Amino acid sequence: MDGRPASFGPHRAYDAPTMPSPGARGVDTDQITRLLEGNCTKISSAAKGMGTIDYGHPPKSGWAKLVSELLVEDINASRAFWVDLLGFEIAYQRPEEGFVYLERPEGAQIMLSQRSGTWETADLIHPFGRGVMLQIYVDDVEPVRQRLLAASWPLHAGPREVWRRWGDRQGGKREIFVLDPDGYLVMLASDLGERPIDA
Repeated sequence: MDGRPASFGPHRAYDAPTMPSPGARGVDTDQITRLLEGNCTKISSAAKGMGTIDYGHPPKSGWAKLVSELLVEDINASRAFWVDLLGFEIAYQRPEEGFVYLERPEGAQIMLSQRSGTWETADLIHPFGRGVMLQIYVDDVEPVRQRLLAASWPLHAGPREVWRRWGDRQGGKREIFVLDPDGYLVMLASDLGERPIDA
């Protein structure tokens, strides 16, 4: 182990859904058989297509020191939002696990994982991520805003220009806020520079 969480490595644990015991009260054993056969077919199909899957590579900018992993309802819809609208790229993925690791050229990184119940510490009720806001700094927020506008994806707030005190100076940001498909609040911001406190 290299000290990184299991999610980063190629052998991230994946727990399959728990199947009810055959013969248990109210359990349709024929249904269980059909489910197992269906899963075997899916696994077999996935294995046959292994050669065509681009699993990717470690992040180009190296491993970030803090990376959030978002549990999502629909990995395909979430990946499309983060890639097509927010401008992330796929660093690597494990489609058979419903997992994708994304990065932006500026260095922001995020993980998306299809819900399986494994890491849910309480009932997960929409909108997800209550009380958390993800802040992503980009070179220019306008192209992201334009893609959201073209997709008719509503902004939660912004665009706005904000100057905040950074110790002995002020720092400026142009910001937009948006909710992803699962309701995670995301702020994207580009830098406007610094100025004296009395400006």
